[in-house]
Formats: sequence, structure tokens, C-alpha cells
Amino acid sequence: MQEVKNKKIKKDIHLDAPFHVTGKTKYIDDLPELEGTLFAKVFDSSCAHGKLISVDTSKAEELEGVFAILTAKDVPGVNQIGGIIKDEPLLAETDVHFMGQPVALVLAESEEIAHEATALIHAEYEQLEVIVDPKEAYAKGSMLSNSRTFSLGSPDSAFAECAHVFEGKADSGGQEHLYLETQGAYAIPRDQGGILVESSTQGPTAVQRVVAAVLGLEMSKIEVNVNRIGGGFGGKEDQASLWAGLAALGCFVTGRPVKLILERHEDLRMTGKRHPYRSDYKIGLDKDLNIVAFEASFFQNGGGAADLSTAVLERTLFHGTNSYFVPNVRMTAHPCKTHIAPNTAFRGFGGPQGMFVMEAAIHHAARELGVSPWGIQKKNLLRDGNEFSYGQIVENSEANRCWDQAHGDFDFLKMVEEVEEYNHSQSLSKKGLAIMPICFGISFTNTPMNNARALVHVYGDGSVGVSTGAVEMGQGVNTKMVQVAALMFGLPYDRIRLETTNTSRVANTSPSAASATADLNGRALQDACRQILERLVPLAAELLGGADEKQISFSNEMVFLDGNPTELSWDDLVAKALLLRLNMSAKGHYSTPVIHFDKEKEKGHPFAYHVYGTSIFEVTVDCIRGTYDIDSVKIVHDFGSSMNKAVDLGQIEGGLVQGIGWMTLEDLQYDKQGRLRSHTLANYKIPDVYSIPEDIQVKFLNTDHDNLAILRSKAVGEPPLMYGIGAYFALTNAILAFNPNANIPYDAPMTTEKILMALYSA
Repeated sequence: MQEVKNKKIKKDIHLDAPFHVTGKTKYIDDLPELEGTLFAKVFDSSCAHGKLISVDTSKAEELEGVFAILTAKDVPGVNQIGGIIKDEPLLAETDVHFMGQPVALVLAESEEIAHEATALIHAEYEQLEVIVDPKEAYAKGSMLSNSRTFSLGSPDSAFAECAHVFEGKADSGGQEHLYLETQGAYAIPRDQGGILVESSTQGPTAVQRVVAAVLGLEMSKIEVNVNRIGGGFGGKEDQASLWAGLAALGCFVTGRPVKLILERHEDLRMTGKRHPYRSDYKIGLDKDLNIVAFEASFFQNGGGAADLSTAVLERTLFHGTNSYFVPNVRMTAHPCKTHIAPNTAFRGFGGPQGMFVMEAAIHHAARELGVSPWGIQKKNLLRDGNEFSYGQIVENSEANRCWDQAHGDFDFLKMVEEVEEYNHSQSLSKKGLAIMPICFGISFTNTPMNNARALVHVYGDGSVGVSTGAVEMGQGVNTKMVQVAALMFGLPYDRIRLETTNTSRVANTSPSAASATADLNGRALQDACRQILERLVPLAAELLGGADEKQISFSNEMVFLDGNPTELSWDDLVAKALLLRLNMSAKGHYSTPVIHFDKEKEKGHPFAYHVYGTSIFEVTVDCIRGTYDIDSVKIVHDFGSSMNKAVDLGQIEGGLVQGIGWMTLEDLQYDKQGRLRSHTLANYKIPDVYSIPEDIQVKFLNTDHDNLAILRSKAVGEPPLMYGIGAYFALTNAILAFNPNANIPYDAPMTTEKILMALYSA
């Protein structure tokens, strides 16, 4: 069978865009509310750490319109939602570990009544010690799990031989996901004791598993359906299970539909964020500025329960040396338990926190040695044959190609000259440059999660229905799945219908995360389509007078023979196949080959491939006010062979700006009592239209290497966020241009307040 072609298919298109801009896209809160629906509100802890002495719901129960108030004693199954470590109850029982922890669930005839009722509930606590700093937690033995270490070579002896050794600290803050659609679920009773859960989740199977356990039911009794979600960024990979579990509990106990949609301030207060890290580093270089040794200790602020902290911590270790080869490495990460909301997955999944520390160490060394950071960066970029600290050998490294193309295409040397001239001529404003290379591994680092399934039906009229485990959350995966099916069958997009993501059609799914969604589900979809084609091709060859099956292909809704159209159409072929009782449905499966990882040895080959890129930042700082502009960001990115440049470009730009926000604006603040102080959009700032760089240029690296990506189109969800780290160091360099002796701790985000303080520090 020849490769399928389709001349009508346009690659640069986003199929959901017309529905978004016309307001026709449907989310959970847009679903019609069934007769008898109850509305849920959560009464949450006002104590960050304490014993739960009592909960008085009597006044709330007397309020007209309140149907029921549920507590831990009403959970029929297991009162536990922890995914990796079973340390987080659905509803608090004997103690609480963070402000915002759910204590009781109010079910009422309207959302307003439910809200009023929560204010009438009173809880008493015995206050215990509150810890919000991960280093303090580590010192006191407050841990979520065991620490882990990745190592390579002999760091101790290597440091002893280094010409230059520098030590320091680098801290990075958390980040609020701020997805447009808040957390929510709608649970509906079904026949035979089942429950349908409409959930805003990246992990339908995770929700199904948690709901079944909480209710004491088998997973087959729980159907989870996801049409699409209004943003996730990792915040709905694991944490959506809590809200789905609560809605399902209410539905199970009352026998009525239950809807639970968080208000924005509730979502901000009660959900986990990107993990803040406090870190120590030590870097050693030889006389030629080769990085010989690197050591880092990462203190992760996991919050009051494990959630995905241990997996996030692992990803930090995987990416702790970023895009550089270091022959002698020792990195240790500590998952620390504090008393804030359990932190969770966020775009980059711990990788950005690790990369920031390495970039801080390089910047520190460059400043002390009086050389440019990019001189050290360039000299140490990964090359084929190098070994990562976790044992995988570098293959098809694009690190140097991205760097060289960025320097050439954007004339970096001229940029340096122009910035120096500007800084020489201006006394009250200064410019800064920084380069941020990236290397990001693609796969779930938990090897068993790297699999997917897809269900395909070819209907009697030739149209096609597709179900996969991929969840559309704005990243364009729906479009890519339709592209795959259209290319396989040689059909236009409008002949392909993509169904909702549903655990009854596609079971045992991995979450839409780790930038692996299109790869895993697209490959499974290819497998299903291939099975159907293997039944159709022999029939087509027979109908064409015994033609050679290898010469059969499909394009533009027609059957082709040796590259030429025949009189046999796709529709006619399908109709004939059904008359002959051929199976026009298939269930595809894909599991990523090659990958493996031994967590006892901390060695293996965990990633299917790596994504590379280089960004160049130019900023201007107002040295009177401490304000700044990001003048330009110029990027060369390794897309592989992009299957949809429009979607991929959108991911680059969105990830970049989100990364800039983490590094410059988004300043999460907790007080010593564990209370989130940056709890509204009045005091927590995210990038807006005025924060976007004036000039963003993205160039596609020209590469056509074989890889394990879908259609050789590399993943693009998480890698671009790490470019944002460059904003921090460009601002730092602008400050140093104004005050070479400035005291600038490596403490992100680099807010305007920190800039102003640093400008006049000594």
C-alpha cells in the first residue's frame, strides 16, 4: 500500500478556532442543567495545620433550600484521593494540612443558597505548627517522600581539579495556573447504579479511578466524559479528581444530579500551584570554561499532601543540567511537606525549576570571571554521544544547530554592539541581553504511562468517527487528531468527526500531559486507521481487476492506483466493504518503544526524544522607576517536521509569555500562618497585552530526522515555557549595566520592586 496523500488538506489550520471566537464552544457550565440538579459548595479549612475538633453544620442545615451537608463520615468507599501517595482525604477527618482543604460539602437547590449555607458552618481546630518554607520543612524532617539523587562521574574529585569553583543559591517562586475555566464537575445518576461525570480534567481515567474508590464502586460503573476544557496547564491533571469526587459523592448519596463549579476566588484559594523551589548549587569549570562538575540541592515546596510532587521532583532532576553536557554531576531533590495547598503539575513539570538553577550557576560563574554567560553556554552545549546524568545517551542533538542558526539569522553580534552603544549613550535606562537554550525530554517519566488507545468507526456513508484519550484544552490536539485520520484515509477534515473523550469508549487512558498527548494518541489512531485500511486495500485491488495492493493509495476521497486516480471512490469502496461484512471499526493501541528507567539505579532511557531550541532576549530597564520593556524575543525552535505550523506557533508564543510571567510578574505570597496573600487578580499579576514582547520572532529549525513523534512532528506544549527564563537574566544584565556592583540574589520572579532595589544596591 502506498503512502496516503491528501491534496485538499491544509496543515496550518485550527479547527476549534471558529467556535471559540463565535462563542459556540461548550464547557461544563454550558451544559443544560437537568431537572432536580443540586448545586454544591465546599466548606474549607481556615486553619493551615491543626486537629479538626468539631464541625457544626446545624445552622446551615436549617437554611431553606439546603438539601444535605456531607462530611467524611458520609463517604461510602475510601475517603482518599491521593494518586501516587495515599495522603490526601477527600474530606478532612481528624486533621487539616492547609487552608482551603475541603471539610464539608453543601448541597442546595441553588448556588446562592449553597454559598450562604457555607458561611453558617463553624469548625473548631487545635492549632499546630505551620511551616511554609521548604528548607525549614527539610530541617524539621517534614517530608512527603524520600529524597532522590541523580549522579554521573565523580563530582568530588572533579571539583578538586577545577580551575574555578562557585557556590550560590537560586530560588524560584510558584505560579497560579489561572485557566479560563475554573475547576468543576457535573455528576449525573445513571441506570444500574452508575454515574456519569462531566469533568473539567486532563485525566479522565484518574477521575474515574478516584470516583470509583470514593464511592466503593467498580470503575466500570463510572463514566467520565470530557468535551474539552478551558485551559489546564497541568492544574487539572490530578487536582480535577477532588472536585469530581465531591460532585459524584453528592450524586451518589442524594440520587440527584450535582453540579460543582468553583468561583475564581475559591479556585485561587483552594488549588495547588507550580512548586516553589529553594536551591543550592556548586559549579566547577576548567581554565577553558568547560563545565567540569555541577552539584545542586533542590528543596521542593510540595504543600500539605503529595499530589504529583514526587513525579515533578523527578523531572527537575532529569532537566537539572538543561542543554549542557556536564561529565560530573550530583543533584539531590527533597520533596518537602509544608502547610499550603498541595502543589501540582504545571507546564514544564519541574523542569523549569531545575533549568533556572543551572542558568543561575552559569551566570554567577560568568560574572565572577568577567566573561559573557553565552560564552560559557555555547562551549558546553550537548552533542551526540554525550551522556545525561540519568544514563541516556544524546542522539540527534539540535542544541548547537539551534544556537548557531539563532546567532546567524538574528545577527547576535550586531545585537551585542547595539546594546553596548545604547548603554554607553544612556544613563537612566539600560538594555540587557540574554540567551536561553533549552533541551526538554518527551515522554512520561513513569514508563508505564506511555501508552494510548483509539477507537475508529467508518460509517456506511464513508464518514469517520474518531475517539481517543486526548483531551483538548486549547493546545490544538483535536485538530491534530483529525489531521491524522484525514491523512490516513485521504479524506477532507469535514468527513472526520472527533468524539468527546470518554472512558467508556477509550479506557485506561494516560492524562493529557507531559507534551506526549499528540504522540501517544496520534500513534494509536494511526494504528486503528491502518487496521481498517488493511481490510480495504485488498478489496480495492480486487475491484480494480486484481491490481497490485502495493500500488493502492487513497487521496481526495478517491482510490488511486500507482499514483493515478481511478473511478473507484472512497464511499463506493466502503459501501462494498459493508455488503461483504468487513469490519469497518478498529481499536488502535500504541506504547512508546525503547524507553525504560530503573528508579533503583536512577539510570535508563526515559525519553522517546528531546526537543531543543534557543531564544535571545533583549530588554530595556527604566533605571529611575525599575520598570522595564521586553523589546524582543527571537527564537529558533526544533519542531521536527511540524504537522501544523499554525497550532505549533501558537504554542510557542503562549508558552513563552507564560514563562515570562513566571519569571517576572507572578509573585505568589504566603504569610507565616499559611494564608495565600496573593489571592485575587488585584494582587496577583499575570501577563497581559502590555506584557507581551514588542517583537516575537520564531524560526522553525529545518530538520527531518526520524523520531518517535507523530508524523515526525515534535511535541511543543511544554518546551517553550522554559524560554521565559531568559527574561530574568536579560533583566539582571540590564541592572548590571547600570550598577556593576549590584547585589542581585537569584530569586525569581524578577518583579519591578526587586529591579528597583537591585539598581541601587551595593
